[in-house]
Amino acid sequence: MTSKKDLSERDICTKYIQPALEKAGWNPLTQIREEVTFTDGRIYVKGNLTSRGKRKRADYILYYKPNIPIAIIEAKDNKHSVKAGIQQGLNYAEILDIPSVYSSNGDGFYEHDRTCTDGNIETDLTLDQFPSPEILWQRYKKYKGIETEEQERITAQDYFFDGSDRTPRYYQQIAINRTVEAIAKGQNRILLTMATGTGKTYTAFQIIHRLWKGKTKNAYCFWLIETP
Repeated sequence: MTSKKDLSERDICTKYIQPALEKAGWNPLTQIREEVTFTDGRIYVKGNLTSRGKRKRADYILYYKPNIPIAIIEAKDNKHSVKAGIQQGLNYAEILDIPSVYSSNGDGFYEHDRTCTDGNIETDLTLDQFPSPEILWQRYKKYKGIETEEQERITAQDYFFDGSDRTPRYYQQIAINRTVEAIAKGQNRILLTMATGTGKTYTAFQIIHRLWKGKTKNAYCFWLIETP
């Protein structure tokens, strides 16, 4: 019989992490994404030569709704401790603006709650104790300062999908979500600064679509500034 210690990281994901997530109520088709590459890697220039650094890839990103990420999980094989991936997860969570971070080696989960203020920031969980989507959505709302039903209704509006596989890049997703959240909380003027070729029109379109679908009642104005 194969020991858990002999399983690969991918086996740990398939046999232990994925079933635990589905048992907690996460929809594998709409709320769970595995091996998510969210950056192409930094470009390094030396003279006339260029090279690209290592891409950043999360083992799992969990979404309340498509393009609204609320948790990240870093997996390790069982030769590692349950919390071996937590620092990597925290680094990714800071980039992606995600409050709930987990590490797992198949024995359980190690949780880091970035919203925690009472000192219990990190907690050991069994495989059966992983939080449901609704629990982590409530935590996300706390992290974002979303306090009223009206604010939640606007911030939870769907993105526009044209039937293709196109999705926003991670920085576009962050800009869109932060802008919609700020407007939902009453901020009427927003400034987004984006470099040439980073998708300003697409970003603005998604913001306007979500606000329109959310039937926001207040007037709002935002500027997109192109940087050299």
